[in-house]
Amino acid sequence: MRINKISVSQLFGVFNHVIHLNREEGITIIHGPNGFGKTVLLRMVNGFFNSRYSELRNVEFTEFRVDFDDGSILRVEKSLEKNSENQPETQLIFHFKKPGLNRRQHFSPSLFRESRNLFKSSSLNIIESYVPNLKRIAARTWLYLPTNEQLSLEDVFQRFPDYLPIDPTEVKQEEEWLLKLKNSLKIRFIEVQRLLSFSDIRNSEFGNRPVSLIASVATYSQELAKNIQTKLSEYGTLCQSIDRTFPARVVNQKVASNLTEETLRNKLSEIEKKRFRLIEAGLLDKDEEHDFQVEKEIDDRTKSILSVYIEDVEKKLMIFQEIANKIELFKRLINTRFRYKKMTVRKDKGFTFTTPDGNPLSPTNLSSGEQHELVLFYELLFKVQPNSLILIDEPEVSLHVAWQVEFLKDLQEIIKLANFDVLVATHSPDIINDRWDLTVELQGPTE
Repeated sequence: MRINKISVSQLFGVFNHVIHLNREEGITIIHGPNGFGKTVLLRMVNGFFNSRYSELRNVEFTEFRVDFDDGSILRVEKSLEKNSENQPETQLIFHFKKPGLNRRQHFSPSLFRESRNLFKSSSLNIIESYVPNLKRIAARTWLYLPTNEQLSLEDVFQRFPDYLPIDPTEVKQEEEWLLKLKNSLKIRFIEVQRLLSFSDIRNSEFGNRPVSLIASVATYSQELAKNIQTKLSEYGTLCQSIDRTFPARVVNQKVASNLTEETLRNKLSEIEKKRFRLIEAGLLDKDEEHDFQVEKEIDDRTKSILSVYIEDVEKKLMIFQEIANKIELFKRLINTRFRYKKMTVRKDKGFTFTTPDGNPLSPTNLSSGEQHELVLFYELLFKVQPNSLILIDEPEVSLHVAWQVEFLKDLQEIIKLANFDVLVATHSPDIINDRWDLTVELQGPTE
């Protein structure tokens, strides 16, 4: 399922926006003056599909609508109604209509208006699921990402009283049709603040969650190393399985009549090229490179053995194909952009950098613009599922004008490889460059 159109009525009580997504190229760019709701629109899409309903409750609108390519329509209405205590309470009403199906669900979480003592200690783990951009970093301490403030439990209650339910266990559960709808389309939101992320150090004292923020470039470098190790483990398991049956398959192999000596030599040469490519990508060690050459004439028995060998090696190396393609593009984009430094990928350290004189350079010592570029490309290549919709807020942050001009071209290469759609919010005409055909301008109300 893909999205055709996103619209909102009376955003901030003023704006009516309609965004038709570019289905042909998979890239849509929204632009407009500050305060017209570019970032808010991205947050609303992310809020619905990733169950961060505070992103919808926290902004004024009358209807938020998403039209899908199969003719389905999602509508979210917002209204104020009085609860059992005769107090006004925000109501979110979800309507979903498609051929043969018409569903509706109300969400009106009870607001936290009493004492912090109503929150049980075990419930503290989910406070951040109600307050956007709030991350728990200690047993009773949270980090508010937009301002980098550390907030106590009392601070959170005073700052965000309208987000928190009295008892999280009483919040209405989502019905099956709603869960199915949200699972049908993966949404990833790449926010302006993307240089910090949570480390993989976890603490069972507060829900086995990450407990410290570190530079995203350091986190992602470690993550890439782990992904490579996972592939190497799969490779090792497959090798054991294939090698165990090799003798029997050689004995039973019959040489195809059209299998010529030239064909075998060409295939062996292609295998060596694939191995060299994987070594360059940091997936195999150099001492694993076997310059396999058959100098003598190949008889029928040798043909039989080599045909099984070639088939086995191709199956083994196929495990690395996807990650190798992504690493190659990642390295090329970064090394084309970054000056006076070179990025390489190692299976034990992820991506690393060296200066022109060969000295190591920590990714955390890159400039803010380089880190923004590195993080953005890494997320798009390694953290996005195929057929997702990716929301990117202000990709131009900290980037030199020359890099902004190249952004769409780079993005198109990544999309071709990773297969997803993108909705970009920007202030920069250099990001748009000469592709105004991909843009939707957010305009003010007509006079």
